[in-house]
Amino acid sequence: MSIGHYIKEIGRGKDGARSLTREQAGDLLGQVLDGAASDLEVGAFCIAMRIKGETAQEMAGFLDATEARLNQLPASAAPTVVLPSYNGARKLPVLTPLLGLLLARTGVAVLIHGTATDSSRVTSAEVLRAFGVEALTAVRALAPGELAYAPTELLCPGLKRLLDVRRVLGLRNCAHSLVKLMNPCAGRALIVSSYTHPEYAQSMAQTFVLTGAQALLLRGTEGESVADARRTPRMERIAGGEVRVLQEAQTGPLASLPELPGIDAQATAAYCRAVLAGELAVPGPIALQVEHILQALRDGL
Repeated sequence: MSIGHYIKEIGRGKDGARSLTREQAGDLLGQVLDGAASDLEVGAFCIAMRIKGETAQEMAGFLDATEARLNQLPASAAPTVVLPSYNGARKLPVLTPLLGLLLARTGVAVLIHGTATDSSRVTSAEVLRAFGVEALTAVRALAPGELAYAPTELLCPGLKRLLDVRRVLGLRNCAHSLVKLMNPCAGRALIVSSYTHPEYAQSMAQTFVLTGAQALLLRGTEGESVADARRTPRMERIAGGEVRVLQEAQTGPLASLPELPGIDAQATAAYCRAVLAGELAVPGPIALQVEHILQALRDGL
């Protein structure tokens, strides 16, 4: 079906718009990712969905289209932990690389994927580069204990183009949610996903359930998939079509605050080195997140 027909359905305004089925959503986004839609149609799609809001069925369909076009990493013998990293550092250091490094040193294969969506923020890619980890230039299987970084354009060029629409329109679109839900691995994987606003917690969990994903979901640090180093967030485990609370959010006043670096890449990389060397303590919330991830792997995917 033509993209124009779909835009007519979803573009009737907040109260008049009609939701798409999972199959229709997959067809629509497939056309966008394949470059079959004009710039005007892509812009209309992004704005219409932004006003209407995506249902879990639509997000599942969008994921179907995305994963059908992903250059997935080949399956490994053991599961891979997937850490989406798209928000970067604004006020707090981006510690997604630290989470990945802590997991990797336990023998877990870790894939961080992302791209810069806001030129004013420091990204995980910059921190990892300062740490000596360069971006992958081709998809390949990961070894146990290896941490790798994959840029979005390597995994799905069409998805990167859709993310870049934000630079023109100034608004997020469904791609910014898709990248936090997708599985870039052909084999078993645990997706560690995050949300910035509480209302997304339920819709993201519903999407994981519909797609049969294995995931850990939390309210991350400024949208990143790492726990806030200052206060433990609520963490949920999605597996077998069920959502289970692993960790309730910490409440009340904070007794102490961890020693954190500035947000620039070099300072963050130096902080990560100090934590890994035992010179600084692992922030409590991140240590808890590591344990929940390792327990999920022990429980089996």
